Amino acid sequence: MDAPALRWGVLGTGWIAERFVRSVRRHTGQRFTAVASRNARRAKEFAERHGIPGAYGSYEELVRTPEVDVVYVATEHTAHLPCARLALESGKHTLVEKPLALDATQAAELAQLATERGLFCAEALWTFFLPKFDVVRQILDSGVLGDIHTVLADHGEHFAAGHRILRPELAGGPLLDLGTYPISLATWVLGEPVEILAGGQPHPAGVNGQLSAVLRDADANQAVVHTTLFSDTPTAATIAGTHATLTLPGPFYQPGDLCLTPSGGGTPLTYTEPQTAHDALHFEAAEAARCIAEDRLQSSLRTLDESIATLRVMDGIRGLCGISFPS
Repeated sequence: MDAPALRWGVLGTGWIAERFVRSVRRHTGQRFTAVASRNARRAKEFAERHGIPGAYGSYEELVRTPEVDVVYVATEHTAHLPCARLALESGKHTLVEKPLALDATQAAELAQLATERGLFCAEALWTFFLPKFDVVRQILDSGVLGDIHTVLADHGEHFAAGHRILRPELAGGPLLDLGTYPISLATWVLGEPVEILAGGQPHPAGVNGQLSAVLRDADANQAVVHTTLFSDTPTAATIAGTHATLTLPGPFYQPGDLCLTPSGGGTPLTYTEPQTAHDALHFEAAEAARCIAEDRLQSSLRTLDESIATLRVMDGIRGLCGISFPS
């Protein structure tokens, strides 16, 4: 609520846009002044549901309006690059739903454009903006875990036929939607790997169905990550060091508990917070508003370099698994 109130425009009217707007309106002073869809009727209906005064039938119309300070890109993955580019070229600060782009090259293009225009840009990977992950950040910074040798992380969900994630033309498969979470955790904790081992399994719909990867850093520390859309899995994570182990029960990327257990069986310490799921999306909006008000072009909680590094790892995994996305 303390974050400076800015005027937001939303590109896209799908599942994540609904939850983002609902959470931000409930928990912050941010204002939504415009929404756009390629279907004018959908934009109008979305605007009526959420009390948004401006509804547009094209993205170009929204980014031209002076009533918008910052644009939230909530389109399908394949439209992230063109929509974010459109917003930045129109002089709008931009928050892009994860993934920032389809690959590291596209993401680097957006980072360069934002820098050249002097505009804020960030990937809306909401996990890293949560209070829970501020606690994780403090634990990592404190050194209480000792030398970290291992990261284990998984994210699996079952999807019914017809879901967007099963459509090859929309860069479907679990990697961008689900795999982003375990891979970004691994690269955040251990850094970008020097070696990647990976294997996948196809889905009958024509996308990748599941994959696993081992990521090794220069000191041979390892992360083991897995993602699947065949099944619901524990979606938990572990960060293990020589002095203690940090366990994040599933779903590890959402608000919830942490458990710090000393090596050798000492008394565990538990951090608990309400499991509010996507009602916590407002934290990323508040951080964006603070950064923009303070003339910061990036957030230290999730820098563009970190987003690009995660995508480089995913590019490497795609190559090893034979996964291709539309150009």
